[in-house]
Amino acid sequence: MSTTTIAGHDVHVDDEGFMTEYDEWNEELGSSLAAAIGIDDMTDDHWAAIRFLRDDYAEQGETATLRRVTKVGGIPTKQLFALFPKKPAKKMAYIAGLPKPKGCV
Repeated sequence: MSTTTIAGHDVHVDDEGFMTEYDEWNEELGSSLAAAIGIDDMTDDHWAAIRFLRDDYAEQGETATLRRVTKVGGIPTKQLFALFPKKPAKKMAYIAGLPKPKGCV
């Protein structure tokens, strides 16, 4: 495991750049991570998805899949693709400071 500096904070990341320590994350880091992947304006809808992902991870111990975010989080799949284009599950996990969901390539 290596470390990197994001928004002035040293954080632990895996070889793909996903944060590995849940407690190192905050919304400032989330905004910086979002900007790094081209999502410059984090709206309330973006944050609702990110907060669901983090809360669910704290309860379940693993990053929710896109299907779980839709079914349990109540956020329609089309909306997730609009908010986080192309690979929403992977992008949400990255912004949320969580491991990449199982099944993501």
